[in-house]
Amino acid sequence: MSVKNVKVSASVLNADLSALGEEVGKVERAGASLLHIDVMDGVFVPPMTFGDVVTKSLRKKSSLIFDVHLMVKNPENLIERFAQAGSDMISIHVESDCDVAGTLARIRRPGLKAGLAINPSTPIESVYTYLGLADMFIIMSVNPGYGGQAFIPESTEKIAALRNEAAKRGVPALIEVDGGINENTAPDAVKAGADILVAGTYLFNSSDMSKAVESLKNS
Repeated sequence: MSVKNVKVSASVLNADLSALGEEVGKVERAGASLLHIDVMDGVFVPPMTFGDVVTKSLRKKSSLIFDVHLMVKNPENLIERFAQAGSDMISIHVESDCDVAGTLARIRRPGLKAGLAINPSTPIESVYTYLGLADMFIIMSVNPGYGGQAFIPESTEKIAALRNEAAKRGVPALIEVDGGINENTAPDAVKAGADILVAGTYLFNSSDMSKAVESLKNS
C-alpha cells in the first residue's frame, strides 16, 4: 500500500456525456479529488471536446478541483476564458505553439495552479527549464487525443527522471500521470514518483467506482 497521499483526477472524457452532470456527481461521491477536463481543439489533436461553457456549467454542480488540460495549439488565447469558467488548475503542452513560460505566468496571475504536459514522444529534458515555473507536470502515458489506450511502460522512466531532477534542483513539483491508468499500472506510476493519477475508462467502466478510486489511492 502506498504511503503517499495519492490523488485521483477523474477524466470526464470517458463519462456518459449525455448525463455529464450526474457523472460528475458520481465521481465526487466516489472519492476523486479532481475533475480532469480535456480540452481539444481538433488541431493539436484530432478530436474536439469540451470548452469553457461546459466547464462553467459543471462548476455549478461540483466542488471538485477542476484540472483543465488544454490540448490545443494556441493555449494562450484560452487562459482567461477557462479561468473565468471556474478552473482551479490549467495545464498547457510543452509542444504547443506559444511562449510556454509566459503562458504559465498568465495562468498563475489569476491565482490558479499552472501545469505543463509532455507527450510520450517528447524527451523529458524539454520540461526541465520550466521547473519552478509550473506547479504541476503532466506525463502523458498514452498518445493524447483518445481515451481507452494502453499505458506506455516507458512513461515510468520519465516520471522518475523528472522527480529526480526536481529533487536535485530543490524545486517542488507535482507530477500527474495521464493515460491507461488502472489498478495494474497505477502502482508503477506511483513508485516512480507520481502524485496524481488521471483515470477515465477504469473509473467509468467499473461496477463500483468507489472501490476503483480507492484502489488507485492505495497504489
